[in-house]
Amino acid sequence: METISKSNVKLSSKKNIVKEIFPVLEMSCAACAVSIESILKKEEGVEDVNVNFANESASITYDQSLVTSEKLQKSVRSAGYDIVIDKENENQIKDAAHSIFFKQIKTRTIWASIISFPLIMIGMFFMDMPYANWVMMALSTPVVFYIGKGFFINAWKQAKHRKANMDTLVALSTGIAYLFSAFNTFNPEFWENRGLHAHVYFEAAAVIIAFISLGKLLEETAKSNTSSALKKLIGLQPKTVTVVENNEYREISVQDVSVHSILLVKPGEKIPVDGEVIQGNSYVDESMVSGEPVPVLKSVGEKVFAGTINQKGSFQFTAEKVGSDTLLAHIIKMVQEAQGSKAPVQKLVDKIAGIFVPVVIGISILTFLSWMILGGTNAFPHALLTAVTVLVIACPCALGLATPTAIMVGVGKGAENNILIKDAQSLELAYKVNAVVLDKTGTITEGKPVVINSHFLDKSKNNEIESILLSMESQSEHPLAEAIVKHLINKGIKPVDLKEFESVTGKGIMANYKEKKYIAGNIALLHDHNINIPQDLIVEIEKAQHAGQTVILFCENQNFEGYLCLADKIKDQSREAISTLQKRGIKVYMLTGDNQQTAEAVAKEAGIKDFKAQVLPSEKAAFVKELQQKGKIVAMVGDGINDAHALAQSDVSIAMGKGSDIAMDVAKMTLITSDLNIIPKAIQLSRNTVATIRQNLFWAFIYNIIGIPIAAGLLYPINGFLLDPMIAGAAMALSSVSVVSNSLRLKFSKL
Repeated sequence: METISKSNVKLSSKKNIVKEIFPVLEMSCAACAVSIESILKKEEGVEDVNVNFANESASITYDQSLVTSEKLQKSVRSAGYDIVIDKENENQIKDAAHSIFFKQIKTRTIWASIISFPLIMIGMFFMDMPYANWVMMALSTPVVFYIGKGFFINAWKQAKHRKANMDTLVALSTGIAYLFSAFNTFNPEFWENRGLHAHVYFEAAAVIIAFISLGKLLEETAKSNTSSALKKLIGLQPKTVTVVENNEYREISVQDVSVHSILLVKPGEKIPVDGEVIQGNSYVDESMVSGEPVPVLKSVGEKVFAGTINQKGSFQFTAEKVGSDTLLAHIIKMVQEAQGSKAPVQKLVDKIAGIFVPVVIGISILTFLSWMILGGTNAFPHALLTAVTVLVIACPCALGLATPTAIMVGVGKGAENNILIKDAQSLELAYKVNAVVLDKTGTITEGKPVVINSHFLDKSKNNEIESILLSMESQSEHPLAEAIVKHLINKGIKPVDLKEFESVTGKGIMANYKEKKYIAGNIALLHDHNINIPQDLIVEIEKAQHAGQTVILFCENQNFEGYLCLADKIKDQSREAISTLQKRGIKVYMLTGDNQQTAEAVAKEAGIKDFKAQVLPSEKAAFVKELQQKGKIVAMVGDGINDAHALAQSDVSIAMGKGSDIAMDVAKMTLITSDLNIIPKAIQLSRNTVATIRQNLFWAFIYNIIGIPIAAGLLYPINGFLLDPMIAGAAMALSSVSVVSNSLRLKFSKL
């Protein structure tokens, strides 16, 4: 597995050109990813860089003879970020860094909020209390310069690279507001001698830090840990295996397995590598590959795959593909690449902030210079006052809250409707979906075979036959036996004591009871014993098989007595959900690893016209990619490990809550229930959330669009009005209140 995590591949004839994927730490927005990319591209020897904010990874193509990974790390660190270059321990380092950062931001948010509350109370209601300014300065100092020190440090590191981000604006606005307030606290007479009141804005500086910290905490909480999916995939491979050498058994590490090694797989063990069975037979659960719930019989000459699970039998097989060549390794690599690819849609707030920050700084400087040139007698105080007012009114706290508050409420609304959302991007994108790809087993169907019909010729013997059948199937290792046993027990059938039980691999079972021989199995077993089936029943059996059902035949001595039909039933809500999606103009596709006959039957019953059968995991992902290349926004819905790659490839990935952990980890949305009707609700939730985000951004900016020109003194030549920084601070606070209030409206929206 290490060869995959290192992602070292030759890209050209140059021996020293490699492509490596490094985890990235300390990113807070998409603008950070752009900043890291531009910094790394300046390094000699770096040919290509792709930094993914959502996946927190950097794919770097570089010449090892010109630049080392240590030098790349040093370059990234100079801008206030970091990359993990220790490949052996990268997951542990990344997890530890995330844990520390989350605790730090949580602590900062709590303390900033606690200290800001008395500041707001004094600033709004007790401004005339003795030593009010000194008390506020004492309270705001630790918030701005200790709790908020990260903003200043990052802003300085960005400035050294001639770049600016949200940290720059936060540092400028809070820093200037604090210094301006401190100056007024120490020298109030400077303004009073000029007929102006010496206002202080300590509470504004502290509240800015508290609000932005809250926004970062919400964003960090919403982020999904994509590495956990890869960890669990890697965990499917056992650490040790039993190798057979000279008829002796020896346990070795899976890394030491070589091609042509003979390995023993015991009951219940995971198959370590890909290979071919050479001795013995057993049923193997291949749901991670095919997605189908029924284990497959593996006998001599059959292929087995790493990560699949052996059932009750044991067998030996020859290793054919080991390490990074196994099917499981390829699935891991494909999921990793799909998750690390650049998202087609960048977050709107980060794009706007990238323009907003330098524009606001520029307007503030221009305001100061304009007043110094045209301000007349009170040029300096007016210049300083208006420049600070511009920065205060342009405080980005509303911007910082516009998206996360809407996402937070949207995620809560989803949880109330059985939709767990782990990724804001998917919530923002889902409303654009025009193609939904559904896995069959466990998504459209129940995911487990059940007895749906039974027919016995002699009704008077039903109880006796079913008791015998229950006893026989109770001893069978066949996966379908469990469904039959459960069906009969639920009917209240009691078992009997059998004699001479025998299992015929791949065909069925036989037993004796009261000197009679009983057979339960497929038609091949009946042919072996020259038992004929009535012609009229043959038609019924073939009809059931054509409908995708499995038929178990039952005989007493040489007489055919009846049969049972088993099938993976379609969920009650599947037809309605598929119909709803189609009525909304969304194209619905079905993919399955099952055979063409069963797939056709299920698709017809579910009302799906477009489907593909016998599809491998890589082919599912390729199908999703093909739809994307046609301009479709694709939502993939699945529940198995075999769906992991397709889920990672899709624009919006949705896992069924009762599916595998891997599918739920890769997917950005998980449906708690098995009801597909939740999918249209998820799309509507996305539509409502995106509308709320846009409204929030409007309110966040309308104050700036109207307020900044007024703050700069636009009305002064007309009526002598200069906006008081306190009013600017109130406008800033109002913008935040309006954003949060608007987000709360999502709670009452209909899905």
